[in-house]
Amino acid sequence: MLQITVEVEGMMCPHCEAHVNSAVSKAFKVEKVASSHAKKQTVILTKDDIDEAKLREVIAGTGYKVGAIQKKKKLLAFIK
Repeated sequence: MLQITVEVEGMMCPHCEAHVNSAVSKAFKVEKVASSHAKKQTVILTKDDIDEAKLREVIAGTGYKVGAIQKKKKLLAFIK
């Protein structure tokens, strides 16, 4: 399992979070996606790696600014 954490600027509310989550879920095969406007980030759990350029394009297409992207392998999806 791979955890991808994306800095996302501009989300202001839960509706914004849902907008980003929906776009990511539609564009990529992911196990889970969760955004937080308070933390200014989106966290994605996926079995397969996601192309960074495409991920940036999808999130930017929702109207938000994409910052740093961090990837780390997770042994078990339920461990945070």
